[in-house]
Amino acid sequence: MTDIFVAPSKPKQAGLGSSYETVAARWGKGKKRGSHAFSAFCLLPGKVRFETQEKHEKIILLLRQHWFTQLKWIITAVIMVFVPLILTLIPLLDFLSDRGQLMAIIMWYLLLIAFVYEQFISWYFHVFIITDERVIDVNFYNLLYKEVSGAKIDNIEDITYRQGGVIRALLNFGDVNMQTAGEKREFAIEDVPSPGRVVQILNELKLEEEHEKIIGRVR
Repeated sequence: MTDIFVAPSKPKQAGLGSSYETVAARWGKGKKRGSHAFSAFCLLPGKVRFETQEKHEKIILLLRQHWFTQLKWIITAVIMVFVPLILTLIPLLDFLSDRGQLMAIIMWYLLLIAFVYEQFISWYFHVFIITDERVIDVNFYNLLYKEVSGAKIDNIEDITYRQGGVIRALLNFGDVNMQTAGEKREFAIEDVPSPGRVVQILNELKLEEEHEKIIGRVR
């Protein structure tokens, strides 16, 4: 007589099972990855690592401020380029010798290079990293000082984003705010591209962490 109560040896996983698609795998399917060096929205960057990254930890997003927020210092730098040319039309340096005027112009451009370099690296290294395990906020103030803080994904309690103004709406950038249960209660990502996608990915990572706790795969 057939025993109808014998369960199959390998039941199919339904819902929360051990076979599931990770956030990294889901977003990697047919998605255009912004992984070039100067991107402000890097989805699954392939050649990026940070100091405290663990062996199996995968970077999902690397974010910088939107390029529009950098226009102020870029325009300033462009104007500064033409200042010595304007001074040739206005005799403000005539009290200096020809050699003195040349040295003054050289010093001006050296200061301009230093200004552009500092502004650029402050933008380039001021990043927010989202991995499959945590979020890391790197505040880069200058060559001598930076502040790094982080929080586990499962400590994030609330995620919101704000996108106000015509420019922000047209160029699709805004602020993402997170409330956490960790030592640092608030995380703010300011002026990042596609804030809606950022919130969506963070919410999916939270669900993934809860899923892993249920099936016992918490690292």
